[in-house]
Amino acid sequence: MTAYDAIVLAGGAARRLGGADKPGIGVGGRALLDRVLAACAGAASTVVVGPRRTTVRPVVWTREAPVGGGPVAALGAGVRETAAPWLVVLSADLPFLGASTVDALLAAAEEGDREGALCTDPDGRRQPLVAVYRAEPLRRELALLATEHGGLAGLPLRLLTAELDLAAVATPGLASFDCDTWDDIRVARAHIREHEAVLDEWITAVKTELGLELDVDTDVLLDLARDAAHGVARPAAPLTTFLVGYAAGLASANAEPGDGPRAVAEAARKATALALRWEAESGDGKGAGAS
Repeated sequence: MTAYDAIVLAGGAARRLGGADKPGIGVGGRALLDRVLAACAGAASTVVVGPRRTTVRPVVWTREAPVGGGPVAALGAGVRETAAPWLVVLSADLPFLGASTVDALLAAAEEGDREGALCTDPDGRRQPLVAVYRAEPLRRELALLATEHGGLAGLPLRLLTAELDLAAVATPGLASFDCDTWDDIRVARAHIREHEAVLDEWITAVKTELGLELDVDTDVLLDLARDAAHGVARPAAPLTTFLVGYAAGLASANAEPGDGPRAVAEAARKATALALRWEAESGDGKGAGAS
């Protein structure tokens, strides 16, 4: 995996949100900032430029000078706190950004030995705050801009990106969708409640809330819940899945990292077999042999 640090810009006045704390606004039960931090969890170090907040994982905090000096000044402040050869730069208002987009940006930049890569949205607009930059040329251009303009405050990002050789990566889905207005927030909240998205969003939110780093086959658990509800009784579904989780936790407590998903799968297999035997016994009254 490419070694990188992440810089998340979480300042700004959020004027179109009435001055609300935009990075702290919840979408799907998680703050916008926490959603972005999850997307760059592979960073060796993550720097957040903005006022301190409670976050889902540890970060390094810094501020631009002067405060409110704009994205270039904020980026300059963040860069000073990094050491990796690649820098992932993100705004803190990207509710649908995922780690796959970060990986795609890194791959695109490395493939052509470029100075970085940035996303383009569905309309073809370049997104310099959904991007990865090679650290050395980024530092060079920031220093040149500071010398030429007497500082970085108030400078537009295009002055920076125009001097860098950047690959363009078409954004998959809504990865670069940002929330600048309350209408944007409402759109984001509505989207994650759509049928095809709500389950993954909910499971991710629960794992984050409980501090779990566990990827399991949700289809296995859903099938178990269905079999328990159908073959035993409807309340058996949530109670059985709880017991499976508890048993898996006990089984993997002293196991190697990565054994958790296997423990869940094995506990679910046993419980599913039991539910099917239970159903078979109730079907014709003759009983079924244990397996």
